[in-house]
Amino acid sequence: MTSNDPILEADLNAYVDDQLAVGRRIEVEAYLSERPAVAAQIMKDLRVRDELRLALADHRTVIRQETREAARQLERSLSRRRILAVFRRAAAIALFVAAGWVAHAVFGPFGATEVIASVQPPAFVEEAVRAHRTTLLRDTMASQPETETFDRAEIRSATAIVLPDLPKGWTVLDTQVFPSAYGPSVELVLQPEANERLSLFAVRPGSFAVQDVLLFHADNAKAAYWQIGDVAYALVSESRKADDLTQTARELSRTLY
Repeated sequence: MTSNDPILEADLNAYVDDQLAVGRRIEVEAYLSERPAVAAQIMKDLRVRDELRLALADHRTVIRQETREAARQLERSLSRRRILAVFRRAAAIALFVAAGWVAHAVFGPFGATEVIASVQPPAFVEEAVRAHRTTLLRDTMASQPETETFDRAEIRSATAIVLPDLPKGWTVLDTQVFPSAYGPSVELVLQPEANERLSLFAVRPGSFAVQDVLLFHADNAKAAYWQIGDVAYALVSESRKADDLTQTARELSRTLY
């Protein structure tokens, strides 16, 4: 499984230091395979590192001049990459600041009467909303019967997705498996109380993260989403208030620890 995270200078340093997990090492190696110049420098760093380790494996009390020189070479190489990373971040910040001043000069301090800030949610949140709307459509079709059978262990065995424990009194009205980019996803149609329906969507998004509950508005629907490890979840509703939906999602997420 690979992630969509870009390869940073810190990843290259950690690769040389043997500090990366196997999955991330594979991603770094794929990155290097497409960049011969960077790969050549990394190979040089690895050679110096190995020479240093071999020298340090000698238990003589006097450190040889070759060992000192290898250590200095490795330190200089890693320092160069760290300094370049700092300069790149500083340049990006300067670019954004400059763009802000240009906008200020062009539009003036009162150029906009309203500012709406939004953060684009992960792709799985939009999948959850689509699955929720598909479920509402299925509900109006007599030819699409609901599947009320809910077996948490069977779902985990078939999809590697762990579902949270549901509160007492909640009813599972439908259980469906949908395709997604990184394997099957699962949607439960839940009835916390009469005349209310929620959709709980779970999927493996292809990346590892620990993300607290966030809220996303999509037209008439709201989605409270979070991620634990390599499984992401979204609780979707069209009727529940935003604060209540967020709190309910937090309570469900706690059952997964």
